[in-house]
Amino acid sequence: MIIKLYNGNPNVREVRRIADILKDGGIVILPTDTLYCFACSMEHKKAAEAIAQLKGFKLKQAKYSMLCASLSQASEYVRPMDRDTFALLKASLPGPYTFIMEAAGSVPRNFQNANKTIGIRVPENDITRAVIEEVGCPLICTSVRPLGEEDEPENYCDPELIHDRFESRVDAVVDGGIADAEPSTVVDCSDGIELVRQGKGPYEG
Repeated sequence: MIIKLYNGNPNVREVRRIADILKDGGIVILPTDTLYCFACSMEHKKAAEAIAQLKGFKLKQAKYSMLCASLSQASEYVRPMDRDTFALLKASLPGPYTFIMEAAGSVPRNFQNANKTIGIRVPENDITRAVIEEVGCPLICTSVRPLGEEDEPENYCDPELIHDRFESRVDAVVDGGIADAEPSTVVDCSDGIELVRQGKGPYEG
């Protein structure tokens, strides 16, 4: 199933439809401000396990990010930030960044990395933020490109091609237009502030 929505003015009825799928434990492919991603509600471990299979890794090996609707929501799931870290996130989000943060106790251990961290994303995408708000909790996500995949990144930017490949393995694909092939910029804020990967988001350190 493919659902067409327009960034900037997503249809409220369709947003609720997508949110209901996620609340029921479904997997949805969503647009962000970078790549498309597999997403599920953080309240459904089995859906996260299914996403791990789609990516080609075990749940314990997964490096998920948490999609949040706002910095305010994200702050409920990470340890208290120092002033510099908060200022960086406030200036950057919403935007094409993944910030690795110390996970709070509200984040299930299944979704924390081995060092008890979690990647936080607040994408500059009205569709996905509206869905998260309707679900009422963050979504667990990872890009649609499987591990070891040799295809060009552009093959995972077209929602029609994504739908053709994954329609039998996910509950819905949200067509939000052609995605950007460049991934998010990753910054580790769990112990100081360190650039891990330069991506779409500018970073000067």
